[in-house]
Amino acid sequence: MIVYKDPSCGCCQEWVNHATASGYRATVIKADMGPIKVKHQIPASLQSCHTTLIGGYVIEGHVPASDVARLLKEKPKGIIGLTIPGMPASAPGMDLKPFQPFTVLTFNATGQTTVYMKHTKPA
Repeated sequence: MIVYKDPSCGCCQEWVNHATASGYRATVIKADMGPIKVKHQIPASLQSCHTTLIGGYVIEGHVPASDVARLLKEKPKGIIGLTIPGMPASAPGMDLKPFQPFTVLTFNATGQTTVYMKHTKPA
Protein backbone atom coordinates (compact mmCIF):
# COMPACT_ATOMS: atom_id res chain seq x y z
CA MET A 1 0.00 0.00 0.00
CA ILE A 2 1.03 3.57 -0.62
CA VAL A 3 -0.03 6.03 2.08
CA TYR A 4 -0.02 9.75 1.34
CA LYS A 5 -0.02 11.90 4.46
CA ASP A 6 0.63 15.43 5.58
CA PRO A 7 4.17 15.68 6.99
CA SER A 8 2.93 16.93 10.36
CA CYS A 9 0.09 14.45 10.98
CA GLY A 10 0.73 11.99 13.83
CA CYS A 11 -2.56 10.09 13.70
CA CYS A 12 -1.79 9.06 10.12
CA GLN A 13 1.32 7.27 11.33
CA GLU A 14 -0.75 5.53 14.00
CA TRP A 15 -3.07 4.24 11.24
CA VAL A 16 -0.01 3.03 9.28
CA ASN A 17 1.09 1.18 12.43
CA HIS A 18 -2.40 -0.40 12.61
CA ALA A 19 -2.17 -1.49 8.95
CA THR A 20 1.33 -2.93 9.27
CA ALA A 21 0.35 -4.79 12.46
CA SER A 22 -2.39 -6.38 10.33
CA GLY A 23 0.14 -7.60 7.77
CA TYR A 24 0.21 -4.80 5.20
CA ARG A 25 3.46 -3.32 3.95
CA ALA A 26 3.22 0.45 3.67
CA THR A 27 5.22 3.00 1.76
CA VAL A 28 4.55 6.40 3.32
CA ILE A 29 4.84 9.51 1.18
CA LYS A 30 4.67 12.91 2.86
CA ALA A 31 2.75 15.18 0.51
CA ASP A 32 0.60 18.24 -0.02
CA MET A 33 -2.73 16.45 0.35
CA GLY A 34 -4.95 18.78 -1.73
CA PRO A 35 -3.69 17.60 -5.13
CA ILE A 36 -3.74 13.96 -3.96
CA LYS A 37 -7.45 14.23 -3.07
CA VAL A 38 -8.25 15.80 -6.45
CA LYS A 39 -6.22 13.26 -8.43
CA HIS A 40 -8.01 10.34 -6.77
CA GLN A 41 -11.53 11.84 -7.05
CA ILE A 42 -12.23 12.18 -3.34
CA PRO A 43 -15.06 14.69 -2.84
CA ALA A 44 -14.47 17.27 -0.09
CA SER A 45 -17.35 15.86 1.96
CA LEU A 46 -15.67 12.43 2.06
CA GLN A 47 -12.11 13.49 2.82
CA SER A 48 -10.04 12.59 5.83
CA CYS A 49 -6.41 13.20 6.77
CA HIS A 50 -4.55 10.56 4.73
CA THR A 51 -5.11 8.74 1.45
CA THR A 52 -4.01 5.16 0.76
CA LEU A 53 -3.79 3.33 -2.56
CA ILE A 54 -4.00 -0.46 -2.58
CA GLY A 55 -5.20 -3.07 -5.05
CA GLY A 56 -6.66 -0.49 -7.43
CA TYR A 57 -8.73 1.15 -4.67
CA VAL A 58 -8.49 4.33 -2.63
CA ILE A 59 -8.75 4.08 1.16
CA GLU A 60 -9.52 7.49 2.62
CA GLY A 61 -8.76 7.98 6.28
CA HIS A 62 -8.84 5.66 9.27
CA VAL A 63 -10.55 2.65 7.69
CA PRO A 64 -9.94 -0.52 9.73
CA ALA A 65 -7.53 -3.02 8.17
CA SER A 66 -10.25 -5.68 8.39
CA ASP A 67 -12.43 -3.61 6.03
CA VAL A 68 -9.50 -3.17 3.63
CA ALA A 69 -9.00 -6.95 3.63
CA ARG A 70 -12.70 -7.53 2.92
CA LEU A 71 -12.58 -4.99 0.06
CA LEU A 72 -9.58 -6.67 -1.52
CA LYS A 73 -11.23 -10.08 -1.21
CA GLU A 74 -14.63 -9.04 -2.59
CA LYS A 75 -13.32 -6.60 -5.26
CA PRO A 76 -16.60 -4.73 -5.74
CA LYS A 77 -17.08 -3.05 -9.10
CA GLY A 78 -18.14 0.55 -9.66
CA ILE A 79 -16.47 2.10 -6.62
CA ILE A 80 -13.30 4.11 -6.15
CA GLY A 81 -12.82 2.86 -2.63
CA LEU A 82 -13.64 3.23 1.05
CA THR A 83 -13.79 6.27 3.29
CA ILE A 84 -14.43 7.37 6.83
CA PRO A 85 -15.07 11.09 6.34
CA GLY A 86 -13.40 13.30 8.90
CA MET A 87 -11.55 11.74 11.78
CA PRO A 88 -13.86 9.54 13.89
CA ALA A 89 -12.58 9.42 17.45
CA SER A 90 -12.50 5.63 17.85
CA ALA A 91 -11.33 4.60 14.37
CA PRO A 92 -7.91 2.89 14.11
CA GLY A 93 -5.15 5.39 14.68
CA MET A 94 -7.42 7.68 16.68
CA ASP A 95 -8.39 5.05 19.28
CA LEU A 96 -10.35 7.27 21.68
CA LYS A 97 -11.87 5.48 24.66
CA PRO A 98 -14.63 4.85 25.48
CA PHE A 99 -15.43 3.54 22.01
CA GLN A 100 -17.61 5.71 19.77
CA PRO A 101 -19.33 3.99 16.80
CA PHE A 102 -18.34 4.93 13.24
CA THR A 103 -19.32 3.95 9.71
CA VAL A 104 -17.16 3.05 6.71
CA LEU A 105 -18.60 4.08 3.33
CA THR A 106 -17.92 3.09 -0.27
CA PHE A 107 -17.76 5.93 -2.79
CA ASN A 108 -17.87 6.14 -6.56
CA ALA A 109 -16.72 8.65 -9.19
CA THR A 110 -19.83 10.82 -8.70
CA GLY A 111 -19.37 10.93 -4.91
CA GLN A 112 -22.30 8.61 -4.24
CA THR A 113 -21.85 6.54 -1.08
CA THR A 114 -23.19 3.35 0.41
CA VAL A 115 -22.65 1.94 3.88
CA TYR A 116 -19.90 -0.70 3.78
CA MET A 117 -19.55 -1.46 7.48
CA LYS A 118 -20.89 -0.10 10.74
CA HIS A 119 -18.48 -0.44 13.64
CA THR A 120 -20.45 -0.43 16.87
CA LYS A 121 -17.86 -1.92 19.22
CA PRO A 122 -14.06 -2.16 19.40
CA ALA A 123 -12.46 -4.78 17.17
